[in-house]
Amino acid sequence: MGGEQQIRAKYRALVPTMDERQRRLWAGTEARALGRGGIAVVARATGLARNTVVRGLEELSERRPLSASCVRRPGAGRKRATLLAPGLATALESLVEPVTRGDPESPLRWTSKSTRHLAEELNAQGYEVSHTLVAGLLQELEYSLQANRKTLEGAGHPDRNAQFEHINAVVTAQLRRGQPAISVDTKKKELVGRFKNAGRAWRPQGNPEKVKVHDFLDPEKGKAIPYGVYDLGRNLGWVSVGVDHDTAAFAVATIRRWWRELGRQHYPRATSLLITADSGGSNGSRLRLWKWELQKLAQQTGLVLSVCHLPPGTSKWNKIEHRLFSFISQNWRGQPLLSHAAIVSLIAATKTKSGLKVRCVLDTHKYPKGVKLTDEQMTVINLKPDAFHGDWNYSVAPRQTRRIVK
Repeated sequence: MGGEQQIRAKYRALVPTMDERQRRLWAGTEARALGRGGIAVVARATGLARNTVVRGLEELSERRPLSASCVRRPGAGRKRATLLAPGLATALESLVEPVTRGDPESPLRWTSKSTRHLAEELNAQGYEVSHTLVAGLLQELEYSLQANRKTLEGAGHPDRNAQFEHINAVVTAQLRRGQPAISVDTKKKELVGRFKNAGRAWRPQGNPEKVKVHDFLDPEKGKAIPYGVYDLGRNLGWVSVGVDHDTAAFAVATIRRWWRELGRQHYPRATSLLITADSGGSNGSRLRLWKWELQKLAQQTGLVLSVCHLPPGTSKWNKIEHRLFSFISQNWRGQPLLSHAAIVSLIAATKTKSGLKVRCVLDTHKYPKGVKLTDEQMTVINLKPDAFHGDWNYSVAPRQTRRIVK
């Protein structure tokens, strides 16, 4: 590396005084002095092409003698494609960004804009270019291959901030009274088997975990549907891993099981339960079956169930996402989820320095999709909308008469 730096320093000092042939001969001299590997070292240090260094060596060895007066003028040689075809750069940009710089009806608008496709289209327009030339021109025009970036949130609901303030006030008041408040949601569904799992894990060098090339559902092993309950007051998590469908019945069954096995032990004097949830999915604010199942839960527990939904499009701010689910993903990163038992064990082993602990169970019950409720059934639900956004905030209380069908 030291020799390369010395050559670079010498070249920078001499290059203003040398013509093309002198640069070539000087590079050949340095390469010959270095011996084996000298051509590559000189090319890297000076930025000259390997062929130029090789030609210098050949001229020094007199295999390709050149007259002393035969020196190419500065700027001589093959003309640049953009000089030979002045409209080439503009035509290329019109193809790369047809909506903003070119024809909105360009044939490449809905086509993969690979350098080969771009070269074919330019050749059809009368330009003689190769895909390598197109790649070079794109770099000169300061284009690069880039992925999409999630930065646009779309139009937010006008009451979005007000709803967050409402949720914060309600949760704070609930916890001050010593009453339970939970955040619920469904984690990403996972394929069970030897499938790739995002992230990296420590393994012996050169011996990565081997997984399947394609992520097709294994009918024998099925999938895993983790539905979680996060206790906002005690920093404790509960996850039921379902094997059937992510329905409102499954969601409420998970809350029910959490209450029976953990909740009522931690809150023996509870008279109400506050649930914060997304506006969509199996616990959606407009889902009839969700409210029907909550009424059944209220009847069974005697609790008044208050529900606050996050505004649409804001699920990433649900507490369970970054207080529970994120740590589960970190715990099993880079590990194929080989069985339901392994998934349950990995989730249950999730802990944090802040004291998070998680209980996890397997739920093998069937939860059929497509369950419809009639208007008459909806009248049975003891539903009380809040004064502020009753579609997002409401409570379901036990009824005096038990008219809920099992």
